[in-house]
Amino acid sequence: MTPAQPQRSLRTDGSPPPGTTAVLVLEDGHVLWGKGLGAQGEAVGEVCFNTAITGYQEILTDPSYAGQIITFTFPHIGNVGTNPEDRERAHPAARGFVLRSAISEPSNFRSAAHLDAWAKQEGMIGISGVDTRRLTRRIRDAGAPKGIVSFPGDGRFDLDALHAEARAWPGLEGMDLAKEVTTKDAYDWDETCWRLGRGYDRQRAPDHHVVAIDYGAKWNILRSLANAGARLTVLPASAKANEILSLKPDGIFLSNGPGDPAATGAYAVPVLKDLIASSVPIFGICLGHQLLALSLGAKTKKMFLGHRGANHPVKDLKTGRVEITSQNHGFVVVEESLPKGVTMSHVSLFDGSLEGLAVEGKPVFSVQYHPEASPGPHDSHYLFERFLQRIKDHA
Repeated sequence: MTPAQPQRSLRTDGSPPPGTTAVLVLEDGHVLWGKGLGAQGEAVGEVCFNTAITGYQEILTDPSYAGQIITFTFPHIGNVGTNPEDRERAHPAARGFVLRSAISEPSNFRSAAHLDAWAKQEGMIGISGVDTRRLTRRIRDAGAPKGIVSFPGDGRFDLDALHAEARAWPGLEGMDLAKEVTTKDAYDWDETCWRLGRGYDRQRAPDHHVVAIDYGAKWNILRSLANAGARLTVLPASAKANEILSLKPDGIFLSNGPGDPAATGAYAVPVLKDLIASSVPIFGICLGHQLLALSLGAKTKKMFLGHRGANHPVKDLKTGRVEITSQNHGFVVVEESLPKGVTMSHVSLFDGSLEGLAVEGKPVFSVQYHPEASPGPHDSHYLFERFLQRIKDHA
């Protein structure tokens, strides 16, 4: 297959082609013009793509997207509007977004605001009118580039300065972003999953106490744990082992989050080693999975092309069952680095990468993907029940 050739600007004077008000400039000098959405200004980050066809509001507010500009491959983003319920945190974590088509008027009974108005209120910059198929092919063939999206109020662009800023951004490798999205203070959580006609409910009769370490936790993960029967205490990413264990948890949950696990691991790994030694059941997701692997002696690495979407097939190596999963990660645990006594439990059927691990003889396990979905299929919800069952078996 011939590599895609992203469009280049034919203009060098900084003035946009007629009808355009925003630009996306990549670190290699490629310039993609479009129309600005949301807030005016500039946002620099890693340009990735997401293949999900639903849940754009959940994606934009997922803390795991901190430091990234999201290219949506689905063309009808914004068509169901936005609402106060479909959020994974109070405010967006992504730095910007890229769309193919202009946003049509929302058509959904739950819509409370147009995506453009919502993005403007949240201070998030977007651009539409970009050939997202070509951009996605460029990312697929050459890896996720650094880039900057600019939507100035005066319609003037300094392309040389934008290019320099994109190139100067350090990138996600070596970057600890968990400290930017974690909670500042401990809090209790009892909200359960959303149901049509009822909204969110409360866990009124929890079976066990789970301490969740917040590296950038999605709210629907916490809701799924509460739904499975847990009473949750959420602690910051910087929490110490003695602080966590003093709460006498029945189980410990390690949340998802953004950035390089090796960077976050500088302070998280010593804590997790003590928690593993305590024999309290542990369940990790996404960044929590990667940090658990580092704590066990394994290694992580930056992927050439991360997994981001709601249609990723994963095989459970114990049962042979294939799950269609929701994923969002740019780093991966190196299978060959797993120490003795730690086994790969799940594998990606896209590229064969490690998607889960288990510790032999201990109630400790983790997965790379997102069993809560939000957005995505519900094939993997059983993992929350599995965690609570491990807690019961260990009691």
